[in-house]
Amino acid sequence: MRWCTYVSPADASVRVGLLHEGAIRGLRDTGSLVDLLGDDGEKLAQAAERAMRDPAEVIPEADARFLAPVPEPPSIRDFYAFEEHVRTAATAIGHDVSPVWYEIPLFYFTNPAATRGPYDDVPIAPGSQRFDYELEIAAVIGRPGSDLDPAVAEEYIAGYTVMCDWSARDLQAQEMKGHLGPAKGKDTATSFSAFVVTPDELEACRAGNAYDLKMTASVNGRPYSSGTFASIYWRFGELIAYASRGTTLRPGDVIGSGTVGTGCILELSRVHGEDVYPWLTSGDQVRLEVDRIGVISSTIRPAVPVIPLRR
Repeated sequence: MRWCTYVSPADASVRVGLLHEGAIRGLRDTGSLVDLLGDDGEKLAQAAERAMRDPAEVIPEADARFLAPVPEPPSIRDFYAFEEHVRTAATAIGHDVSPVWYEIPLFYFTNPAATRGPYDDVPIAPGSQRFDYELEIAAVIGRPGSDLDPAVAEEYIAGYTVMCDWSARDLQAQEMKGHLGPAKGKDTATSFSAFVVTPDELEACRAGNAYDLKMTASVNGRPYSSGTFASIYWRFGELIAYASRGTTLRPGDVIGSGTVGTGCILELSRVHGEDVYPWLTSGDQVRLEVDRIGVISSTIRPAVPVIPLRR
């Protein structure tokens, strides 16, 4: 199944919809995709039956105005789980990968209020001159869980979506010199593709530590990034188990994979130079795609002026 959240062309209400044969079948009286989560998938299955039997409306996918599938996630944890990205970025500046990275899956919390849809414009973070994209996969948690075993933690995934953690690299570098963060380097925008794709849709592609799904990015039509979901070092079961340790994951929580190898300008520019892979500027068109899961296609917009903290 492929679930989305969209704005109805009939009355501008926000609806949950099911994709079927190129059309969105909108649900009646369901305010949020999170309302359909919380169990082992039975709510989603029943909602799919309702969408097929008696939809509120049926509109072509091409005509839909999509929001993020979960427009207001309870939380967003973004991990750092692809070894190629971590190793290449570290080597380019003369460092080794920290042994800690192999001991625990590292993550940070980002800003649920900055969630963007798949085709929304994205503003540059105020004050940034080194704005970047990050090509990622995200899992949406389907039911509550605490202190989960990695062997069963993937069963708590409702589905997958494409995620872009837009990053102000100069702000990120400055604030992390204070041994805390990232914060303002990360919280201007996080984009998601249109659909949450249930795991059964991907099972035939199972390979390596995940799925054999190509991940690509381009800027202004020029290919930038290319990787595969199967190359992830930390399995999503491990990420979710670690995230749940000593706390409770809630339906709708988002677990980001972190950047795939070659999946950001930071990595590419360190290897090949900023003249070859320049930072994003206003007007740039960025397209991120993961096979079978979805697309993010955004136009970069100018930053708002920085208001000084002290005058």
